[in-house]
Amino acid sequence: MTQRLHLVFGGELVDPSKNVFKDVSDLHIVGIFPNYETAYNAWKAEAHRTVDNAHMRYFIAHLHKLRDEESETSSTEELG
Repeated sequence: MTQRLHLVFGGELVDPSKNVFKDVSDLHIVGIFPNYETAYNAWKAEAHRTVDNAHMRYFIAHLHKLRDEESETSSTEELG
């Protein structure tokens, strides 16, 4: 069975209309989740918790898309 990992993270943006973080060293890593449903629930909880700050944004990154499980090595492994 293929595992589809998702990373939930967020932080304060420079401008709410763009996806540029004010300080990447201050990102909030919520966690890595085994499926989209649990990642979405974590994202939603953090988004609701910070709803009063228009500059705060949380995102779901699809970590499983960084790897091509059909290939012997993925393009990300070749960077090292």
